[in-house]
Amino acid sequence: MPKVVFSIDQSKSMRDQDVPGHNRWHPDVPVAEMVRPGDEFRMECREWTDSQIGNNDSANDVRDVDLSVAHVLSGPIGVEGAEPGDLLVVDILDLGPVPQQVGEVPGQGWGYTGVFAKANGGGFLTDYFPDAYKAIWDFHGQVATSRHLPGVRFTGITHPGLFGTAPSAELLSSWNRREQHLIDTDPQRVPPLGLPPLTDNAITGTATGEVAQRIAAEGARTVPARENGGNHDIKNFTRGARVFYPVHVRDAKLSGGDLHFSQGDGEITFCGAIEMGGYIDFHVDLIKGGMEKYGVTTNPVFMPGNVEPRYSEFLSFIGISVDHDTDTNYYLDATVAYRRACLNAVEYLKRWGYSGEQAYLLLGAAPIEGRVSGIVDIPNACCSLYLPTAIFDFDVRPGAEGPASQDRGRCAVSS
Repeated sequence: MPKVVFSIDQSKSMRDQDVPGHNRWHPDVPVAEMVRPGDEFRMECREWTDSQIGNNDSANDVRDVDLSVAHVLSGPIGVEGAEPGDLLVVDILDLGPVPQQVGEVPGQGWGYTGVFAKANGGGFLTDYFPDAYKAIWDFHGQVATSRHLPGVRFTGITHPGLFGTAPSAELLSSWNRREQHLIDTDPQRVPPLGLPPLTDNAITGTATGEVAQRIAAEGARTVPARENGGNHDIKNFTRGARVFYPVHVRDAKLSGGDLHFSQGDGEITFCGAIEMGGYIDFHVDLIKGGMEKYGVTTNPVFMPGNVEPRYSEFLSFIGISVDHDTDTNYYLDATVAYRRACLNAVEYLKRWGYSGEQAYLLLGAAPIEGRVSGIVDIPNACCSLYLPTAIFDFDVRPGAEGPASQDRGRCAVSS
């Protein structure tokens, strides 16, 4: 096993760890441990909400989750010799749930998928599903099943939702400025257009005093992906993936967490993956001056992992950039098109006995594939959603006899 450079006691919050992580992006978060180019090492991670979600049949915890805590990140890990302008080469060697543990914390043999309430984060289909819902998934080796989604069983494609390097002070200032400008265009919107810096529940690593106060006041929230990497939620960041991260500060300061047992493209419920704590093993290296050499100046580049489920048959749903509820056409809007593809899949699955909420949870967690299929044929963009047929224990394909609807139970709901 590689050396553990960031350890987690899963019985404690991130704030109470012997070496606490952090939940804001800021260049002054102190390095927790140093490694060298060529090193292999392990980071242990808490579940992204710091384990606010329980293994139960109520979605009240999802409804009431405190997002000022998220995401709790392990790190930062400094890389000797890393300087602004370099590329940090990160290989994902292995990752998974909390090893050899069964317990009450996500990752200890189980995980969850949540639909966030519209008033508290929302999701891709929040106008159609504005309340909180949840599905608990049990892990059986590489396979996940859920008492809240009977008839479904699939192989997970484990991956980190969030990893990245620290921003420079200039880059952080740019983030805060441009995101506040966006928020100001509709400051009363629910859910909001962005999340500005927030001192409440800020975790600042081992920083103390004025440094900790500055990090809390200026630090960027971790919800979106940005130029440093961050919350990409790309399911192909799995074993065998290689990511080239821009380096913006000395030592690079690699941090991350938000581990997923599985996820569909888009993580459409916002908490759409199967969320868990666990471990991730890395190998790191440097390309000196790599940002300029390769033109990788605004976002990371990556090579997908070589480990994923082998599903060969899909039922694919198409969406175009038309809002059929209001009969409104949008010009080449891929977001509208993918939303319609998701809604078409939800409507189809309801014919087999699943509730809309169950179908929504399934599309967030299962290894579906989302594709931008056409963005040139004016006025309608076309997106598609590929749903593996083999994840169901019944034949989900259309046939002359019609869908065999039956009682599929229910997901966890909020009171």
